[in-house]
Amino acid sequence: MSSYQNDLQDKIKNYFHDMVVYKHPTQNKFFASISIPPYLRDWMIMRFADENGKVSLDDVKEFVSNNIPGKKDWELIKSRMINDAQRVRFLAKIRVEIDVRSGQGMFSLPDLGFPRRKDEAIVSDRVLRHSRKELLSDFETWGLIECEWDPVGLGGKEGKGAIYMVDYKPFQPYRVDIEYYKEVRKEFTIEEWIDVLLLAVDYNPLGFLDNQQKITLLSRLLPFVEKRTNLIELAPKGTGKSYLMSQISKYGWLVSGGSISRARLFYDISRKNPGLVSRYDYVTLDEVQTISFPDIDEIRGALKGYLESGEYRVGDYRGVGDAGFVLMGNIPDEKMNENINMFTELPYAFQESALIDRFHGFIKGWDVPRMRENMKADGWALNVEYFSEVMHALRNEIIYPALIDNILVIPKSSDTRDTTAIKRICSGFLKLLFPHVKREDDIDKDEFERFCLNSALQMRGIIKRQLHLMDSEYRDDLPEIKVK
Repeated sequence: MSSYQNDLQDKIKNYFHDMVVYKHPTQNKFFASISIPPYLRDWMIMRFADENGKVSLDDVKEFVSNNIPGKKDWELIKSRMINDAQRVRFLAKIRVEIDVRSGQGMFSLPDLGFPRRKDEAIVSDRVLRHSRKELLSDFETWGLIECEWDPVGLGGKEGKGAIYMVDYKPFQPYRVDIEYYKEVRKEFTIEEWIDVLLLAVDYNPLGFLDNQQKITLLSRLLPFVEKRTNLIELAPKGTGKSYLMSQISKYGWLVSGGSISRARLFYDISRKNPGLVSRYDYVTLDEVQTISFPDIDEIRGALKGYLESGEYRVGDYRGVGDAGFVLMGNIPDEKMNENINMFTELPYAFQESALIDRFHGFIKGWDVPRMRENMKADGWALNVEYFSEVMHALRNEIIYPALIDNILVIPKSSDTRDTTAIKRICSGFLKLLFPHVKREDDIDKDEFERFCLNSALQMRGIIKRQLHLMDSEYRDDLPEIKVK
């Protein structure tokens, strides 16, 4: 290990001592094999690690066996509740919905395949009253739940028994001190901080050839920190797109292939349920070539309104959302060229210039190396749960867009969508790379131009080039936005 790497490891441990874990590819592979997401994995590593960061996998296996049941354990757990009249407690992924007919909260345990009928799993009124925000704000969430069986279900009759959730504690190991995180950033150079971020999301900085590759990967995190940032990424297979968007944060949602309706994305009239864009920080359509829509014109209309303003209308319902919208797909080698129409690789629903114009930036996924063993984090790093909470908190920090407004010189003739896109991407990069800045004077103008503005111009520039190739009415030039 070089002196630079040693120094960086020491800094990470010294400044983030309570929030670091020792990441090792073999260890991470073990957790993946038992379907533990990284944010829960790192919490468990912190719980069981010795002072050198090493974990006894036997201890972890015992904890998982005792506290996180699998499908094979579920029948025995039901027997304990029904035949032995026991209350049971365990850690699980949970989904809660309100049943419109009864007004009752119904829960399901996706990893356990329960229930077969929704009236078999009921959330007690007390639990729903006290934990409504946690249980209903996310589509799925992890928590410590306590359940018991009651022979009398919703119908009030014997023989209509149900399992009731009688207690719930959300999986929130700690609260994030966002101001401390910002202050600590001052102790790192920009090169060091970029590597800190890569390690936090399970990547080894040594696996990248240069800063361009690193920044391209980190640009995938823009929707994690900046509200309603809409991106398109086309990349070769094996560059880690799905992993980053599905495993790093519990505040995002990834749709991988299949059919998706307006009701699921925006609002379900029959269930009176807001859709994914109102529940999450970002929604990613992965393997977008394989995704279909029941009604293309309907989904196009809804997306145009939402991508433009964050609002949507379904029937008489008017909703709002803060979720960024991300399209991710694979692309063959011969199409990796921004000077040809790459968007023929997108589904027909997205091959419309007016819709594409509402996406802020394009990620050149072929600039990210394919996942290899030397790309996997190995050493001390911010734990994923902590970092995902930091990114979630940064979404509500309003000082960064204000700084962007002050620091950029924008020609009055600039296209509004171009300026919105460039400013939004700049704000996202500022939150990721320079979270410590509070005033204009705190910003290193050269670093800002290199890492924020130039990246934003490149990402928006590819969208404009593709628009011009799709529709000659669109010009492919950008406004001459500069740093003041």
